[in-house]
Amino acid sequence: MRKMKDSGIEWIGEIPEDWEVGRIGELYTERKEKVSDKDFMPLSVTMKGILPQLASAAKSDAHDDRKLVKKGDFAINSRSDRRGSCGISDYDGSVSLINTILTPRNNMNPNYYNWLFHTTLFADEFYKWGHGIVDDLWTTNWSDMKNISIPVPPIESQILLSNYLDSKCEKIDSVISKTRETIEEYKKLKQSIITEVATGNVKIENGKVKESEMLELKGDNLPNNWRWMKLKYLVKYNIETLDEKTNENFNFDYVDISSVEFGKGITNFQNMNFKNAPSRARRILKKGDIILSTVRTYLRAIAKIEESKTPQIASTGFIVFTSEYDKIISDYLYYAISSENFISQVESHSVGISYPAINASQVVNFKILVPPLTSQLSLITFLDKKCSEIDKLITKKEQLVVELEAYKKSLIYEVVTGKRSV
Repeated sequence: MRKMKDSGIEWIGEIPEDWEVGRIGELYTERKEKVSDKDFMPLSVTMKGILPQLASAAKSDAHDDRKLVKKGDFAINSRSDRRGSCGISDYDGSVSLINTILTPRNNMNPNYYNWLFHTTLFADEFYKWGHGIVDDLWTTNWSDMKNISIPVPPIESQILLSNYLDSKCEKIDSVISKTRETIEEYKKLKQSIITEVATGNVKIENGKVKESEMLELKGDNLPNNWRWMKLKYLVKYNIETLDEKTNENFNFDYVDISSVEFGKGITNFQNMNFKNAPSRARRILKKGDIILSTVRTYLRAIAKIEESKTPQIASTGFIVFTSEYDKIISDYLYYAISSENFISQVESHSVGISYPAINASQVVNFKILVPPLTSQLSLITFLDKKCSEIDKLITKKEQLVVELEAYKKSLIYEVVTGKRSV
């Protein structure tokens, strides 16, 4: 077992006995030259490294007030709300002034320190040295950053550890990427099954698909007793809202469009009261209601409302459907508006450039295919079972991604601090 010693750095802990301790300012110099993004390609400092700035990225008019970055420089965003945004640049270019640009000195391996600076504990330490006027928004300038203590392994060890992490993390990232691709395939499969069943393209009997009876919905060639109907004849919508007379102490769970994920429903609530609620918090939700986002960016924000002890209020960015049970069952309505053909109608009729959206009055004029109530019950049973099976597979894959990402973080920290021999 290798001999270890206390580094004297709280976030580092013990390091190998032959390692030294230094300061960032002894390993890097600051590059402060200002340039124009008309002369030097605009770059963004992100959690994935230094990348060419997207054409859609928000830009200021200060084209001549940017910092020069040269290939091989290390850039880090100095603001705490951009935690983890840093990396070695593969380009010559320019970045916003909020970033600190560092040029490596001689006799050090920049890639080793790139791994070190990407650890969560370094990010925590980096922002401890910052200054600001609010608790959750700090800026760490070079004058402070250069004094942060870091481990300094022998140069041979820096190269060895860097190469090891390059190889190991590439393999981990490959597995994570393939797992995420599988998750997306499962989601597409689920969407396809919902669409096929809710549009009558397959026949369900006794909870199973009769594969020999694929149907084409052309002209009058519909499943028996199925018919196309406009939503406005099947549902009531946006029928109950909060008003200005509501008691300011009225507490509720608020559902915003960013709080809903397709296939998972409502993933989080914001507890608030009427006095402090945003003006868009208006739609009252009840068990059995279906909510659908009218904003194309969040087009697949669809959810069924379950029973809740706390009142639930949705953003006006949703349409709230209450099904007429003598015509359509709530759970079947959920699947029908989750189908690809219905979503494509919403998307194609959305208008606007920066924030495409659609009015509820338009949506309720879209048609869905409605089977008899007894058939709806059969389809719900089938889809509930199938979707549950796929959701379990997705959950397992998502958990694998979480575990791999946690392992990767742990591995990087243990290697760059010398706690793991390689």
